[in-house]
Amino acid sequence: MRQSNLLLTTLREVPSEAETNSHQLLLRAGYIRQLAAGVYTYLPLGRRVLRKIEAIVREEMDHSGTQEILMPSMQPAELWKESERYDVYGKELMTFKDRHEREFILGPTHEEVVTTLVRNEISSYRKLPVTVYQIQTKFRDERRPRSGLLRGREFLMKDAYSFDISSEGLDKSYHQMFDAYHRIFKRCGLKFRAVHADSGAIGGEGGSHEFMALADIGEDTIAVCSSCDYAANLEQAEAVRPDKKEMNFEVPAKEKFHTPNLRTIDQLEQELEIQPEQIMKTLIYEGSGQFFAVVVRGDHEVNEIKVSKYIGAMEIGLADYEAVKSLTGVESGFVGPVGLQLTVLVDAAVAEMTEGTTGAGEKDYHFRNVVPGRDFGLEHVGDFRNVAEGESCPHCEDGVLHFHQGIEIGHVFKLGTKYSEKLGASFLDRSGKSQPMIMGCYGIGISRLLSAIVEQNHDDQGTMWPVALAPYQVHILMMSIKDSEQLAVAEELYNQLTKLGFETLLDDRDERAGVKFKDSSLIGIPVTLVVGKEAAQGRVEYLERASAGKGVLEIFEAVSRIQVFFSQLI
Repeated sequence: MRQSNLLLTTLREVPSEAETNSHQLLLRAGYIRQLAAGVYTYLPLGRRVLRKIEAIVREEMDHSGTQEILMPSMQPAELWKESERYDVYGKELMTFKDRHEREFILGPTHEEVVTTLVRNEISSYRKLPVTVYQIQTKFRDERRPRSGLLRGREFLMKDAYSFDISSEGLDKSYHQMFDAYHRIFKRCGLKFRAVHADSGAIGGEGGSHEFMALADIGEDTIAVCSSCDYAANLEQAEAVRPDKKEMNFEVPAKEKFHTPNLRTIDQLEQELEIQPEQIMKTLIYEGSGQFFAVVVRGDHEVNEIKVSKYIGAMEIGLADYEAVKSLTGVESGFVGPVGLQLTVLVDAAVAEMTEGTTGAGEKDYHFRNVVPGRDFGLEHVGDFRNVAEGESCPHCEDGVLHFHQGIEIGHVFKLGTKYSEKLGASFLDRSGKSQPMIMGCYGIGISRLLSAIVEQNHDDQGTMWPVALAPYQVHILMMSIKDSEQLAVAEELYNQLTKLGFETLLDDRDERAGVKFKDSSLIGIPVTLVVGKEAAQGRVEYLERASAGKGVLEIFEAVSRIQVFFSQLI
């Protein structure tokens, strides 16, 4: 491709709306352009990278025995109401009505559609298992689309769905996808971790894993063991239940004491010199039309995902001021579990405390010497908190948990019969009895991968694409298009490399050398050949974008080195 013909405009200034490195660089290097908030056009360079990502995904999906289909983006709203997800997604659904007033949804995901498809196509165990996938545009009305392609309202996704006759079959399908995802992300040159995760709005009664690209700007926090392979999203990471301390004395009866205007953990710590781990923090929540309390240690934070699962609510939230006052007779900061007439969820770390300080249920007062199990009940004890960095690993004896930020690039779920039962996707087993299909679903954010890869592969000058994904393999910079010798050498190299099968971009623009170098670094093609003053002697400068590899070589040597470079890395 000749750069003079390429639809490409680079930007010298950082766009004001771009906060993350990937967003800035993809805009500046001419890979994408914003049409509206969270909606982007992929220019030729961006589309070439996307196609290479798609090719890797297709190869690994096909290798795992998965079949490609393409389903409609328009989905009847009735399907979502039938699956009971219409209200769960709520305002994130992009809906519209046709001329006959029938409501449709622009699909954010395709569980309902694919379940209906397979329900109508397969009725016997003899045609199972089957796994299908598609690569298609999805739509979600994000409240705050940001960070470029990392959180958009229109995005490209690979979604796959497996249908099995048993849980054992689902396990096999799940692990096939799990392994395929590892191969895909390795081929994309990513540093990533597979972590235990919550299933969120997709649901299902089985487990799930998120694949996280490690990056400082990641919105998700993951806890990783220093010793074993355990890794989990913070919302799913298991907290180790502490051993109850041996007591060689009897704790005195609880005692009320005056704490005027001391509402927060920090205030209690500073004014009364009480350590946060000696305080029992009580928070009032609302979920599924009921109010309840959660008690955690003062140095811990409530994990609302764990709590909502225990309660059986899709969503929970802190009760407002008026509700807390009405339910407890006191404002937040002085609420405690003693005598509280609500269901009280007690975190395991609190249950194992010998004694502690907590709100007294009266304004400006707290209790000291409060003993769990003696002064308030322990009917609902569980893991209701976020783990803290440096805690012991729940899966091995030697490791401790370290925190990293991650960008979610893939998610695999065991759905079980969540959709097949509601939508009637069943099969006749060997005895002729009707059984619901056992499902799994598996997603990869194709367009999100574009940003995640840039976040991990850039410097101050621009992007450094992994070899497998670069829009072009070789970038030829001709310093002066008016120099006949440079023109001849550049054309010779371009034709030779193209014939050898290398994707080559020739910068034949009438621009200053400095502009060409800056654009080349910004675009990030793996190998650059500079055709300059030494062209008359048959020599060119060879540069590798992601390393210090460079030198002045004869033309045949440059071509040979390119062949060796790509043969070693492909």
